[in-house]
Amino acid sequence: MQVIDNVIGGELSPPSSGEYMDVISPADGNVFAKVAVSPAEDVERAIQQAKAAFPKWSALTVKKRAAIMYKLQNLINENADELAKMIVKENGKNYSEAIAEVAKGNETVEWACSMPQLIQGNILKVSRGITCHDVREPLGVVASVVPFNFPCMVPLWTIPIALTAGNCVICKPSEKCPSTMLRVAELMEEAGMPAGVFQIVNGTVAAVNALCDSPDVAALSFVGSSRVAEIVAQRCHKVNKRVLSLGGAKNHLVALPDCDVEMTARDISASAFGCAGQRCMAASVLVVVGENKPLMEAVVRVAGALNSGQAKGQVGPVIDSASHARINGYIKQAEEGGATLLLDGRSRAQPAGTWVGPTIISHTNKDDAALHDEIFGPVLSVIHVRTREEALAIENADPHGNAACVYTQSGGEAEFFSNAFKASMIGINVGVPVPREPFSFGGMYGTRSKYGEHDITGAGAMAFFTQRRKITTKWSRFAAAAPGSGAVDKANFDTI
Repeated sequence: MQVIDNVIGGELSPPSSGEYMDVISPADGNVFAKVAVSPAEDVERAIQQAKAAFPKWSALTVKKRAAIMYKLQNLINENADELAKMIVKENGKNYSEAIAEVAKGNETVEWACSMPQLIQGNILKVSRGITCHDVREPLGVVASVVPFNFPCMVPLWTIPIALTAGNCVICKPSEKCPSTMLRVAELMEEAGMPAGVFQIVNGTVAAVNALCDSPDVAALSFVGSSRVAEIVAQRCHKVNKRVLSLGGAKNHLVALPDCDVEMTARDISASAFGCAGQRCMAASVLVVVGENKPLMEAVVRVAGALNSGQAKGQVGPVIDSASHARINGYIKQAEEGGATLLLDGRSRAQPAGTWVGPTIISHTNKDDAALHDEIFGPVLSVIHVRTREEALAIENADPHGNAACVYTQSGGEAEFFSNAFKASMIGINVGVPVPREPFSFGGMYGTRSKYGEHDITGAGAMAFFTQRRKITTKWSRFAAAAPGSGAVDKANFDTI
């Protein structure tokens, strides 16, 4: 059985508590590994190692740091199959989803390789003899707390940018899916990452709290549920720590009467049921303007053809028994409350593992819990409205602000919804509108999808993991009179 220890100071390090917890495969319910449960003392040891490594790492040119990222990017490509199989085992995704996750994460590693050009500051001659310029500098020791649903992609959305900017990074993987990042740490070492620059501390609440509370951790990024994201943000803000804390979502898809039925049905199914619905960009509520029976028939047909399993095009299990029970509870509650099950995924249960098939619920009561709570599973709620204004009002009333999509063939309608949705990432005939690099990923400020500053990828992450130093320079005084006269015009000395 695999034992997953911490990586501290370039070495595997057992937890000082001696405590481990089981890592369970959601496909069959078997324990396949044990992962360290680290107390605050282990976190502090990693922080001190990072502090010691920071001066030398940050003194390197960004070009030299990016060269290590370039090697890492190639190593991830070479080992993509192995990483994908690890994701399949510990997360439950099918292989095609897992290999796509590795590729998507590696896009950000590739983007980090371009940071020698992107991180350059601005320079401007602002007055006679006076120049202003700025530079981006690393913060120091930073932390990345990542979720179970994308154990490779989400860490790679933050860590390469933070490292290339010159920070030392401590990663706290999900205790449910810890093995993939341990392998990435090995690839980092192979790429030439110095000891102490990137470290892993496994664990649960105690490890996260220690990272939030430590005055030596300058910034922390978090991805998880809205409830925990808010707690993490508040805890970090209490000690004046920079924080980017991304929470959950309740993403709405609006289907207008002129939508392309077959394309829309396929896209809705892919959005709602891909990765077993365990992603913050998954479709959760389908708002249909009008009856549009052909669309609903097509959605049920396409979703009904998705079999449970881990082969290409199949829907994998949900992460654990707690998620399985919660998802089934929402389905049961909706059914008992008068909603109609157009497709019941509970029938896809298997003898072992935590399986729920695609489920489509047609609601008439706008207060149904399944329409408002983040279920985080392969469940799509459907509600019909008469007008686009009613559809927009439903989306705008949701307290989350991650993603929203409109299906239409009208440019005017697409423009209307893309401007009026209360979400940060908008799709037009795209049900999972995850921005590609160099565009940054992040929810809308002031919603339950995002607490803190900046975004998690691209230029937003570069801004989050750096600070600007602004420098104003004056080297000579300029004569206002004719050149060479020696006269000085005091009015030309700018002051603030």
